[in-house]
Amino acid sequence: MAREITFGWRMPMWDPSGAKLPTWLPAVHEHMERLPVETFQTVWMSDHLVPGTTWAPPEWDTIECITGLIHFASRYPRYRYGQIVLGNSFRPPALLGKMFATAQALTGARLILGIGAGWMESEYRMYGYPYPDPKVRIGELADAVRLIRAMWTDSPASFAGKYFHIDRAHAEPRPDPQPVIMIGASGEQLALRVVARYADWWNCTTPTPEALIAKRAILKEHCERAQRNVDDILVNWQSQCVAIADSETEARRLADASVLHQRGPAGSVVGTPEQVRARLQGMIDAGVRDFILRFADFPRLDGALRFAREIAPLLK
Repeated sequence: MAREITFGWRMPMWDPSGAKLPTWLPAVHEHMERLPVETFQTVWMSDHLVPGTTWAPPEWDTIECITGLIHFASRYPRYRYGQIVLGNSFRPPALLGKMFATAQALTGARLILGIGAGWMESEYRMYGYPYPDPKVRIGELADAVRLIRAMWTDSPASFAGKYFHIDRAHAEPRPDPQPVIMIGASGEQLALRVVARYADWWNCTTPTPEALIAKRAILKEHCERAQRNVDDILVNWQSQCVAIADSETEARRLADASVLHQRGPAGSVVGTPEQVRARLQGMIDAGVRDFILRFADFPRLDGALRFAREIAPLLK
């Protein structure tokens, strides 16, 4: 049976112009209060201790992911909550497994655990985390996911990996159901192998349908070696930003005013409602089933509400 197409809203965790938190936090709350949950089922948060980019200065106000998750999940219980994606190095995996077991119970089982190997070296150095080479970080990620699943399934759980181990660790109350584990990864030889072996969902940023088809073919090869069906791994795709207007010219003007689009235009979706629909339908045809959308006109709600009215109902 075909999976339904679902959508989530990407919450800003810092302001791309460097504004202080009190100036843009009210708009976040307005979105949480007014976004139609029948369209935007999930709220997504990035996991960085400073702005998650190399071009923004570290002193800008930034919401820490887990703190924000618990706050907003408590205040707005109608949404699911996920992360794009947790830096595996930032929290010991045994602690993370216990944290999410607790949070899953407190939120009424509304969590997705999004996790990745980490990438922003300057952030690691700033906070005193070791920054090993990609092979080690990806190995640590694989160990972490296996350890967390063991705690959720077998508590008390024991696990002895190459990088992490536990000895009869408890995660009570064990999560029921367990959170979906989504792995963010793009590296074809190592990272996608971890996705193939351990992920429920795959978070990707591949900007075109053609590139996604090619990347998913490699994932399929890894899945076959792991004796899994690639279709069992849901493909989640995140946009850089979405700009919608009555004309393409107007939409491009809206996008060009966004620093986020300026810094990553390849991942942006820009155009009239029909053009945006066609672009996202192309990604659906390539295998995407869940979208993370960030709108260029934030703090306004116009783009998100227009998407919900005019575009989301047509995507299938």
